[in-house]
Amino acid sequence: MRIYSVKKGDSLWALAQRFGVSLDDLMSANGLQDQSVLVIGQALIIPGPPSGSAHVVRSGESLWSIGQLYGVSIQELATANGITNPAQLAIGQNLIIPQPSRPVIEVNAYTEKFDEQGAALVREVGEHLTYLSPFSYRVQRSGQLQPLNDSAVIEAAYSKRAAPMMVITNFEGGTFNPEIAHSVLADPDAQNALLESIQSTMRQKGYMALNVDFEYVPPADKELYNAFLQRLVDTLHPEGWLVSSALAPKISADQTGTLYQAHDYEAHGRILDFVVLMTYEWGWSGGPPRAVAPINEVVKVLNYALTVIPASKIMMGMPLYGYDWTLPYVQGGRWAPTVSPREAVIRAARNNTSIQYDETSQSPFYHYYDDEGREHVVWYEDARSVQAKYDIVKAYKLRGVSYWVLGVPFPQNWFVLNANFTTKKLV
Repeated sequence: MRIYSVKKGDSLWALAQRFGVSLDDLMSANGLQDQSVLVIGQALIIPGPPSGSAHVVRSGESLWSIGQLYGVSIQELATANGITNPAQLAIGQNLIIPQPSRPVIEVNAYTEKFDEQGAALVREVGEHLTYLSPFSYRVQRSGQLQPLNDSAVIEAAYSKRAAPMMVITNFEGGTFNPEIAHSVLADPDAQNALLESIQSTMRQKGYMALNVDFEYVPPADKELYNAFLQRLVDTLHPEGWLVSSALAPKISADQTGTLYQAHDYEAHGRILDFVVLMTYEWGWSGGPPRAVAPINEVVKVLNYALTVIPASKIMMGMPLYGYDWTLPYVQGGRWAPTVSPREAVIRAARNNTSIQYDETSQSPFYHYYDDEGREHVVWYEDARSVQAKYDIVKAYKLRGVSYWVLGVPFPQNWFVLNANFTTKKLV
């Protein structure tokens, strides 16, 4: 696999001819339904030849260049073909291309879509998932849980060997409510009721893991939150269930702000099986335009997290979406609508604009003017930006990645994921 940035005059047909791939394979790798108009600066995946096939050595080729083409090492090529002297290749020689070795990671995806629509999404990408996390069971002040119609997506998850992970939140009325978190953490009766509700639901629905996403927990409740997580582990581990949490993106232990202060990285890393770092939403719907998950900011969070949490317990959060801001940005004004990577490219083509790529954030963006003459800026994700994030996962040897959220079309992501990793399966 290679990633190519579209230039003026390029077409899918010409690129297929140039790189020696079929037009169908090129369109499939990029989730294209027809020979759509390409956009200058658009990232395209150029799929490599399939592994396991034979390669005929051409003039000027070496084991290194052939390995780069297929994503395998010189040693892997040499071993597969019984080559003792890599320098002695003959033109016309047939080489067997072995399956490239890929790191094994865990992959989680949250979904807010249920019924048949949600099930169809899970069946589409479930082969790439370790966990499927329906979002979410909302905790009540009494410790009871609001019901969730998750049976269809759980069934779909099992059909693709993705382990269902139950998510509990203090979400109410469109936001995370600190009072609900406090009620459960400070009231033993409410907490007992919550533990009973969790166990009952996990048994009944077939959940294999739990994810606790309590946000805006009152800072004074930090130790109560840690103790609650320990109690969850003590209760659920004997049943064979994993326990995890979602953590706000901190860069230091003493970071201020209600979103951060009760999220104790060291304690969560010590107590739980793993954590999901919510490394996204620097650019958010109600805020000023910027990349949603700029790699320079993501790395700062990871650099701190790795000082107190083992890499084997860290799942890095990744967004599958972008935003379209109307300029000039006005605080408290119109919120930016979500845009999928697929729609972002279509919108750029429709408005005859070029896509740019910011090297600092490792994210694509572009400007355009709508029919009313208003300027817009769009930041989103593409094959280049997710490859940059996967490079970090490999360099830091993290446990894996966690996506927010299914239902936003991004076909390139799954191709790039599969080119870099093997997904661990627990089912």
